[in-house]
Amino acid sequence: MSADIDRYKDNLRDELNGAALYTALADAEADPLRKDLFLQLAQAEASHAQFWRDKLVAAGVTATAFVPDFRTRLLARLAKRFGPRFVLPTIAAAEFSDRNKYSGQADAQSLSADEQGHAAVVQAIASNAGKSAGVAGADIARAEPWHRGASGNNLRAAVLGANDGLVSNFCLVMGIAGTGTSGKTILLTGLAGLIAGACSMALGEWLSVTNARELAQSQIGKEAEELEQTPQAEQNELALIFQAKGLPKEDARRVAAELMRDKKGALDTLAREELGIDPAELGGNPWSAAVTSFLLFACGAIFPVLPFAWLRESSAIVACVVASAVVLGAIGALTSLFNGRSAAYSAARQIVFGCLAAAVTYGIGGALGVSLT
Repeated sequence: MSADIDRYKDNLRDELNGAALYTALADAEADPLRKDLFLQLAQAEASHAQFWRDKLVAAGVTATAFVPDFRTRLLARLAKRFGPRFVLPTIAAAEFSDRNKYSGQADAQSLSADEQGHAAVVQAIASNAGKSAGVAGADIARAEPWHRGASGNNLRAAVLGANDGLVSNFCLVMGIAGTGTSGKTILLTGLAGLIAGACSMALGEWLSVTNARELAQSQIGKEAEELEQTPQAEQNELALIFQAKGLPKEDARRVAAELMRDKKGALDTLAREELGIDPAELGGNPWSAAVTSFLLFACGAIFPVLPFAWLRESSAIVACVVASAVVLGAIGALTSLFNGRSAAYSAARQIVFGCLAAAVTYGIGGALGVSLT
């Protein structure tokens, strides 16, 4: 019975966190249709929570006061600050991972289908965030900011970018420190590593986005040629696309014929649906991506360097390790949003492996320092 009560409490907490998160998404959502979807999801999670609360009451247990967990509070704040689209891929991945969480619980089979449905709904919302939805997709995408802007994976990219800068410069600084070099030299080396790494990241991101844009432009250009040379074939493609979205065959053909009267709209829809390209973005802005990568890397890389700006060698090394470990823990907690692990576990794992890598480079630096003197 004790195991069942613990299970009831865990399930209740999960459902209350879900209700709180979807309520926060609804509060942050400007579009009335998506706001209503989020509110319906919140209500469904709240009804599931009541199911487990009733189980606890029947067992003679009173549920404790609920406080949203770290993950829920963080995602809610990010949604409020950057919009629901920013966090939807993370939420969709978590829902997909948990879609069968009740399949092995005999007393919760009535909730299992609901959870699978929630995962499908959130996945659909997240998938349609960057491309057209429905037959008027091209017009919607032009009109709504929901379909524009940065990728929904920005949160993951931001965390990993800062982590790259922190770990690489932490290891660099500790490797140089292991040689017994002066604090001033370590400081200069760390700053050089920060600038070099950030520039490398920025250049790599610029090239990646530029190449993606050029490829997208080339593909759209070929699609435009086909639209001019074989309009009937392209109209048939549009009809098939709309059929795949659930329209009856005759309605799909009618909508495709109407859309073909506007070649620009037809090209826009074909680009989105057939090629998976948003013509308004073409893969994003390379300069914006480069600057973002530079700043994210630099934000992580600065922490191991700062102590050497005002502390002596031994004290600076200790401060470097402490500061880096704290930030590694914070980044690890953020990665718990993607990996399904607890924040504590993710933070501890990040600290252990980050410090282990730095210890290895410190040892190598010490060995090289001795061999070269």
